[in-house]
Amino acid sequence: MTTPYEIPYIIDRREGPYGEVVLRRHGALLQIIANGCFLMDTSDGRSERLLVDAAYDALDGRPEPDVLIGGLGVGFSLAHAAADRRWGRITVVERERAVVDWHHDGPLTGLCARAFADPRTEIVEADLSAHLRETSATYDALCLDIDNGPGWTVTEDNDSLYGPAGLADCARVLRPGGVLAVWSAQPSPEFEGSLRNAGFRRVRTEEIPVARGVPDVVHLATGPG
Repeated sequence: MTTPYEIPYIIDRREGPYGEVVLRRHGALLQIIANGCFLMDTSDGRSERLLVDAAYDALDGRPEPDVLIGGLGVGFSLAHAAADRRWGRITVVERERAVVDWHHDGPLTGLCARAFADPRTEIVEADLSAHLRETSATYDALCLDIDNGPGWTVTEDNDSLYGPAGLADCARVLRPGGVLAVWSAQPSPEFEGSLRNAGFRRVRTEEIPVARGVPDVVHLATGPG
């Protein structure tokens, strides 16, 4: 029998420029839902940590590399990067003001408090595609986790990020030998092909075992430069 505590309930709902974003509690878990699409929760964080670690490992010991994390979410990727003193500058691009607010003074505050206070951390409130297109900054690694995968985007606007124009922007902001890491809820051979067509090298996919169903994956590639 389901108890009232086990029934999901909404903590906060915001209407933003990209649609509705919701923070929901389900038992002990906090969940983020965008436009009715489940994005992530506080249950594990293993795949988000692997996203960061896989990118670092692919840099082959580069000293104090700078990383851009696309999507703040519940903060697993940021917290993990900030806990690793080997990283240099850590830039997080998050387009939803509500998500940033939930971390600053809301239910998600405790998950990234140390990371937010870390002098290496910068939070940029912007659409990731626009930031990659417009920024003059460069990075050693891009860790992108803004959708459920290249073939399962939260909004149609995100589709371009995984196509020729978006991948060209990723390549432009990567320093020579830099690494692109993209989280996905399922493998995408089509995206691997898009990476190769965009000139990326060492394209590969690492699986992340899950309790049931198709494994999560991280798509990895080295920039053309």
